[in-house]
Amino acid sequence: MTTTPKTTITYSLEDILERIEDKIEARFEKMDARFEKVDRQLTEMNQRLTKLEVGQAELSGEIKALEGKVDGLGKRLDNQEFLNRGVVVAGHWYRLARSYKRCNTGCS
Repeated sequence: MTTTPKTTITYSLEDILERIEDKIEARFEKMDARFEKVDRQLTEMNQRLTKLEVGQAELSGEIKALEGKVDGLGKRLDNQEFLNRGVVVAGHWYRLARSYKRCNTGCS
């Protein structure tokens, strides 16, 4: 049996600590980049939410204006129905009066 000789590599403590520090710094840079991305996304979402709130306020105003118009149309429709009934009743009375007049003048 032959044994392979063991190889010994020596590093200075300064080199080891520098490598560890570099790795930690690289991780922090990745984390900072991710946090910046999340911050941008949150800012964008906040802007979009603000636009939605403004749009909702505008829609609420438009809905109130439409409600006013619908109420106005409802009143106009009620008036129109009242007038139509009056015209129908007046027409009916007019026909009755004409037929009564004809009957009185030539129905003997």
